[in-house]
Amino acid sequence: MFEGDGGAWLGIDLGTQSVRALLVSGDGRVLGAGTAPLTNHRDGVRHEQDPGEWWEAVCTACRAALTGPVSSGLRLGGLAVCGTSGTVLLTNAQGRPLTTGLMYDDGRAVAEAARVGMQTSWALPKALWLLEEYGRGQERGLGQVTWVTHQPDVITARLTGAPVPTDSSHALKTGYDAEREAWPPQLAYLGEVLPEVVRPGSRLGEVCRAAAEATGIPAGTPVIAGMTDGCAAQIASGALRYGAWNSVLGTTLVLKGASARPLRDDTGVVYNHRAPDGSWLPGGASSVGAGALPAESDPAEMDRTAAGYEPSGALTYPLTSPGERFPFLAPAATAFTLGTPASDADRWAAVLQGVAFTERLCLDYLHHLGAEIDGPLTFTGGAARSAYWNQLRADILGRPARVPEQIEPALGMAVLAAHAGLGTSLADTADRMVRIRTVLEPRASRTARFTEPYARLVDELETRGWLPTPLATHTRTRLNQKAADS
Repeated sequence: MFEGDGGAWLGIDLGTQSVRALLVSGDGRVLGAGTAPLTNHRDGVRHEQDPGEWWEAVCTACRAALTGPVSSGLRLGGLAVCGTSGTVLLTNAQGRPLTTGLMYDDGRAVAEAARVGMQTSWALPKALWLLEEYGRGQERGLGQVTWVTHQPDVITARLTGAPVPTDSSHALKTGYDAEREAWPPQLAYLGEVLPEVVRPGSRLGEVCRAAAEATGIPAGTPVIAGMTDGCAAQIASGALRYGAWNSVLGTTLVLKGASARPLRDDTGVVYNHRAPDGSWLPGGASSVGAGALPAESDPAEMDRTAAGYEPSGALTYPLTSPGERFPFLAPAATAFTLGTPASDADRWAAVLQGVAFTERLCLDYLHHLGAEIDGPLTFTGGAARSAYWNQLRADILGRPARVPEQIEPALGMAVLAAHAGLGTSLADTADRMVRIRTVLEPRASRTARFTEPYARLVDELETRGWLPTPLATHTRTRLNQKAADS
């Protein structure tokens, strides 16, 4: 036990590639960590995971994180779980899975997405697709469908030993009205299929004895309603004061900020999560990211050699899957490269730079909507482990950035659990638990090098009909203003 805070806090992150568990003290020290891989089943637009594997991975990761500290008498104050936003499945009355989990980028619900006016990556279209499939598949012996369920709810139900409400963060992309804090009337036809919803930070129950034996988490540990992985990463970044932004770069790119009011966006590419205190966390998720990098390459070696190509001889728009979600909506968008890379290192450099150009375009779009974007910017996500890429992004964005010691969503869930357990504000709790490792300053000469290729990418995206002209015009205006100021 450590002084003043009465215990440690456990965060669990259900990622795309693995489950990660992190045990953290009240002053941000990592006391234990564990991870377990997950299997992805992909076939064309299909992307599924086995919910049973989620639980097994949670058990493995938690046992690894907790074995030493808990056995030595440290008291666990609470835990929270985050998952991939938009991942959904059907469960029965006991909260046990009836179907596979349709992942955030599963693309089968095209007709359903058009019917409800949402992106296929959102949970509601996929939930409707699953309900239709279930209706046609009684012979599969799925049993009585009770709930549309989000990824973390499977785990919290297993931890507590009974079904629990979902949180409003994961429910957002299932159509939940976060402003009115209710399911909207237009979804009333779904009846009792939709779960009860509570705010993040609400207490869901306690770890039951069976779950304690499976995971190593002490029985009676409070289970706290979590948030999506993007929100969890934002909490882990400490970007919770108004005007601050967190850029989460992993397989894909997510930007999230903090605001007293929702950020209005008629195109629907920016969404607004409700923070535990009732304030707002606006943001958007792009389909570009580290997932576009060749998996067989050595990242450290490629980063070293890519430094010789600034800017790259090729211009790449590095989508990880067809369709763009932010900063513009373009279901038909595809990855492209203009020019021919001179080498594998040049190709690597083009992807790194292309992601950073898109990141800059995301910030330009947020500015276009009237968002305050000049507060602290923090880099988190798996790609923030690359010191070279971090500096490159700061150079291309032309602004300082911070990198915390811990860049994982699991830390954000530990912070959220501590906020709920201690009764302190989420921002104050994060200020105490999030440790900044590096502060990056942009190099003006490098920023100038990337102005022309960034402008060329904006032109190309507009020419292809994906980037709306008002945003392209706003971006060029900002470029011209910055050039005049420099």
